[in-house]
Amino acid sequence: MPDSPQSSTASGYPRIEFGAVREPDEQAGRQAVARQQQLTKPAGSLGRLEELSVWVAARQGTCPPRPFSRPRVVVFAGDHGVAADGVSAYPSEVTGQMVTNFLTGGAAVNALAANAGASVRVVDMAVNGDTSEVVAAHKVRRGSGAIDKDDALTTEQAHAAVTAGRTIADEEIDGGADLLVAGDMGIGNTTPSAVLIAALTANEPVAVVGRGTGIDDNAWMRKTTTIRDALRRARKVVDDPMALLRTAAGADIAALTGFLAQAALRRTPVVLDGVVVGAAAMVAEELAPGARQWWLAGHRSAEPGATMVLDHLDLAPVLELDMRLGEGSGALAALPLVTASVRVLDEMATFAEAGIGSPTEAESTAPSAEQRSEELF
Repeated sequence: MPDSPQSSTASGYPRIEFGAVREPDEQAGRQAVARQQQLTKPAGSLGRLEELSVWVAARQGTCPPRPFSRPRVVVFAGDHGVAADGVSAYPSEVTGQMVTNFLTGGAAVNALAANAGASVRVVDMAVNGDTSEVVAAHKVRRGSGAIDKDDALTTEQAHAAVTAGRTIADEEIDGGADLLVAGDMGIGNTTPSAVLIAALTANEPVAVVGRGTGIDDNAWMRKTTTIRDALRRARKVVDDPMALLRTAAGADIAALTGFLAQAALRRTPVVLDGVVVGAAAMVAEELAPGARQWWLAGHRSAEPGATMVLDHLDLAPVLELDMRLGEGSGALAALPLVTASVRVLDEMATFAEAGIGSPTEAESTAPSAEQRSEELF
């Protein structure tokens, strides 16, 4: 496990610092582009699948890339004080109940993970109730603060949550995970996510707020008001990522932030899910510039803020299925396609291997390998 450089702040708490994030392996990516040109198909005919295989090759540092041997989903759970404002269609008790559902294998994330060949871990960061010792080892508090009136966390709790996320990433990678999926669970969690997105993209609440769990118009107006009030507080600290997490996030989102940044520092690819994970990713990019190079957007959530996240991080989603569940579900829906892209690049024969004539340079209208490399890197 790499060291985590820290120094003290004026408040006495350790300053969380991430080392330089190294870039993916451009040479392996260029080799993948060249190999795609040699496979028994018209160049570019598999569209985005070809790009995904190049993406994986560059992150693994080898061509052809290897199928992922241990994809791992980590779902960060936590309650939020703003749920008391009526911003969700479900009561806050559902968070703890869903944690149990995850552990017994009855949730969407479990089914989609099984389909994608991934395993699931659940972490209770701030569930407002008792959960199994299996998931509560890193718990920071019971519920995060009502961010329209109070800070989500204390300074100490914000540091503890980010550090927990870093530790969890290290645990999974040291345990053999070669691809991570970040997921979330928490009634009310799209409200702090919308605040973070609005603060970091300079958007107004009405542009960011969505229907979340399926709220009606009255709840939508209450949610917009809550986001407006929280955003006034968040904008005062928007230039300080840790202060922003303390003020407007929650222990679950802060832990997601540390998890995503540390995965990038460890050169481990992550498939991002929806708007909550996306909000954490934006803050993680502030803490560890360049981390976004190690993330793949699994899908475009139906939440309005999701498109703002993708634009801000310059990420193109694999899928657009109007999903908005969270849990890591959209990322897991995309993972089989990523796996398929790897198998195509690894297992297809080249023209030379198959004894098939390849197109001449004059006959082909596809970009050259050099041109494709310039497009992708």
